[in-house]
Amino acid sequence: MTLKNLPVGKSGIITAVGGEGLLRCRLLDMGLIPHTFVTVQKIAPMGDPMEIRLRGYELTIRMEDADKIEIQPEVDAR
Repeated sequence: MTLKNLPVGKSGIITAVGGEGLLRCRLLDMGLIPHTFVTVQKIAPMGDPMEIRLRGYELTIRMEDADKIEIQPEVDAR
C-alpha cells in the first residue's frame, strides 16, 4: 500500500521510499525514511496535496510523490 491510499486520520509505518535521483533524495531529506511513523492529517478539497504528520511536524506533499512511498498500515504495524 502507498501513502497516497491511506485514508485521513489513519496511520502507518514507512517501509520503502521509491522515486529516482533528486526526488528520492528530497523525500529522504524531508524525513520520509523507512521505519518512520506517519499519520494522514488531511487532503486538500481538490484531492491534491495531502498533509501528513511525522517526527513531530506537519508536511504537505503532492499525491504523485505520496504514491512513491510504501507503507504498512497501523492495524498491521502494531
